Amino acid sequence: MGNKRLIIIDSNSIIHRAFHALPPLTTKSGEMINAVYGFLLVFFKAIKEFQPDYIAACFDFPAPTFRHIKYKEYKAKRLKAPPELYNQIPKIKEVLTAFGVQLFEKEGFEADDIIGTISRLASANTETIILSGDADNFQLINAATRVYNLRKGVKDTVLYDENLVKEKYQGLTPAQLLDFKALRGDPSDNIPGVFGVGEKTATALILEFGSLEKIYDNLALVASKIREKLIRNKEQAFLSKELATINKNVPIGFDLEKCRFDNYNKEKVIQALKDLEFYSLIDKVK
Repeated sequence: MGNKRLIIIDSNSIIHRAFHALPPLTTKSGEMINAVYGFLLVFFKAIKEFQPDYIAACFDFPAPTFRHIKYKEYKAKRLKAPPELYNQIPKIKEVLTAFGVQLFEKEGFEADDIIGTISRLASANTETIILSGDADNFQLINAATRVYNLRKGVKDTVLYDENLVKEKYQGLTPAQLLDFKALRGDPSDNIPGVFGVGEKTATALILEFGSLEKIYDNLALVASKIREKLIRNKEQAFLSKELATINKNVPIGFDLEKCRFDNYNKEKVIQALKDLEFYSLIDKVK
């Protein structure tokens, strides 16, 4: 592993986490800015902790993705966030732009897909750290990539590597989390999984056979009660795995050198923070 370090920000997940974790905070003119403030707390904390050479910020594009087209129920049960949250996204982009951070989004894809693509394209001698408010990116963890996850609120963070993932998921590897979602489903994204298969059964099957494909190759070895459920829901299981899989081939024209984090205009950043009335954060820039 080289000594260059890239931080990839899963922006929407951190914005959501910050919005719900912090009390309403408004400017003198009454604009809600709690998500911007929480996002910047995480941003500054990560910079201080990891001293990155490069930073890329990824955003969801407000349009249906290939997953919605494949399965119209995808994320259907998720409540739409209030406009007070969405109105803060442009402000976050403004501050990141003042810092010279490259922003990435692409119609038809989620931020996770862009994150997966960048983590693949970032050369092998770059250490990658993904900042995220949820666990969807854990599947991207490998020898060169870790996930800096917000466990609770915006201050309680954990840096997940392969070993911590195995510890958290009873021995499953980051790659096997896709097989786990294929069987168990994912209620937060409305991914169906196999009806009647819970966490324990899903984990046991994957630990025994290795992957979804190998489970179906060895159905004769599976207990009859579970085998019936697997046979009945085969199409759904493979669809679930496809929906859960991060696409690492999004056409985004990524150039690592353009993401270099060392050349921002301090005056611009300080002005952006003053406009938001974040006087307490100005010292972090100086």
